[in-house]
Amino acid sequence: MIKKVFIIHRWDGNPEADWYPWLKKELEKRKFIVKTPDMPNPQEPQINKWTSFINEKVHNPDKNTYFIGHSIGCQTILRYLETLHGNIKIGGVILVAPWINLKNLETEDEKRVAKSWLISPISWDKIKKHCSNFIAVFSDNDPFVPLSDKEIFKKKLNAEVITEHNKGHFTSEDNIKELRVVLNELIKISKQI
Repeated sequence: MIKKVFIIHRWDGNPEADWYPWLKKELEKRKFIVKTPDMPNPQEPQINKWTSFINEKVHNPDKNTYFIGHSIGCQTILRYLETLHGNIKIGGVILVAPWINLKNLETEDEKRVAKSWLISPISWDKIKKHCSNFIAVFSDNDPFVPLSDKEIFKKKLNAEVITEHNKGHFTSEDNIKELRVVLNELIKISKQI
């Protein structure tokens, strides 16, 4: 069966940024079909626009569909899963630098853009109906994501939590061009099916 992976980039990111091209290439070598959508207006991500955009790109999600999100891409995936109907079950989700809370937002613009993502409730039970395989990857020195958020993902999604050392927010600015932990975890969960 063909396994599809969707990599959802971060706020102010794009498909060619950070570790996404490396991961796409590594997964394609292993016969995954990989899509890295160029999310709309990445400087000002909006919940409805981003979740609708994923919905347009993902046709017939099933147990051979996997998602990898980075930062706001993680929230986008979770909010997309909330919108699914019926008995649709996907294979798994890997969340890199996922957050429910944010720290160190510097400008009023950043605070304005983040506000709806921070205050709009997430329906954890709906999400778990469509996926039971979550891995959340944190860095112990992420300037934006409080490490305490990992407890939320453990409790609400029963996620396996991995804490990486000294990886910042997992961006190219943090000198992260490869992210082997994500590759390894995706290979692992895709073999569970």
